[in-house]
Amino acid sequence: MPAEVFRAIAGAALLVLLLAVAGLVLLHRSVLAENSSAATVGSRTLHNTRGATPGVPWHDSLGDGFPDGARLDSAQDRENFTHWFTFLAETQYYSASSRTRGEVQDCAALVRFAYRNSLVSHSPAWREDAVLPYYPGFGDIAKYHYPYGPLGRALFRSRPGPIAADDLHQGAFVEFADSATLLRYNTYLISRDVRAAAPGDLLFFHQPVQREPFHTMLFVGKSYYQPQGSDWIVYHTGDMDGHRGEIREVQTGTLLKHPDLQWRPLMNNPNFLGVYRLEILR
Repeated sequence: MPAEVFRAIAGAALLVLLLAVAGLVLLHRSVLAENSSAATVGSRTLHNTRGATPGVPWHDSLGDGFPDGARLDSAQDRENFTHWFTFLAETQYYSASSRTRGEVQDCAALVRFAYRNSLVSHSPAWREDAVLPYYPGFGDIAKYHYPYGPLGRALFRSRPGPIAADDLHQGAFVEFADSATLLRYNTYLISRDVRAAAPGDLLFFHQPVQREPFHTMLFVGKSYYQPQGSDWIVYHTGDMDGHRGEIREVQTGTLLKHPDLQWRPLMNNPNFLGVYRLEILR
């Protein structure tokens, strides 16, 4: 075989070999990148929906359809949540930003807003975005931070239990919950005596003649803005006669003397359903 032909064949073979090696290297890098991406997404998915498989976080020891992994187990977490929950709700009456005014347009929206923002990491960026009149200095929840908890962004149960492994993927938990949904699936009855209310509890009313019959008020307790009293209640009126409603704050004693009897939180008032506590605090 002539030397020139041999060299040509050898060169071609070497080129093919080099191309094959380069292809394998690129394939290996692609697989590594894909695995790394999958691991990142998987980690995020696990963080947001880790209750999707049976286990401790998705266990429901009370049988009410709310996962133990989402409940705040420690007394400190419950205290921190309650402080933020009541503070943020009351702040909307005294100093709501234009953004929150657009978001909070009925009583359930006020609860959802305060609930969700009580679970976040209250970082400097969050504080700047929240436009608070002052920073109260409460601690953060230690167990998890929204939206990276067991329920992700879908914080509210929307139908009866018991809990199922695929609840997150079947719409059993949602981001939006009206007052009826909050009452039925996200709270539990404490008492029909308003004197049993603790900060963070919800007072529910049922007014069957109204277009939106269920209504809720949030018991703040001692005000973060008023020097007197320890029985403040904050609520959003919802639309009133076709006009946009507003957030109001009132003391329990004043509400007990409401001119419209159906709004008085009294045990002999059939429209007053009682004092309820959030499942997350149970």
